[in-house]
Amino acid sequence: MNSLALLAGKFTLAAVVDPGTGVQPPGTQGLVTALGYVAWTVCFLCVAGVFLVAGRMAVHHRQGIGGEHMSGLAWVLGACVLVAASSGVVGALV
Repeated sequence: MNSLALLAGKFTLAAVVDPGTGVQPPGTQGLVTALGYVAWTVCFLCVAGVFLVAGRMAVHHRQGIGGEHMSGLAWVLGACVLVAASSGVVGALV
């Protein structure tokens, strides 16, 4: 145990770089506006996809056709997770 403590004491970890808040480069306001429009459009499409899959499930259940919609719902919810993760990453970078 002592050798492990001595070994760990010899190595110092580098401090994590703090990027700060940063300043938006000049001339990029149009890009930020376009990214905002794309983000809102994709979020709208994700919500619409969930509604469409739910509607399709309801109609097919009423008709007696069953059970194949879970994969469609999984794909749509997977897309929603990707949008949520990417919006957080882009929001941190922009």
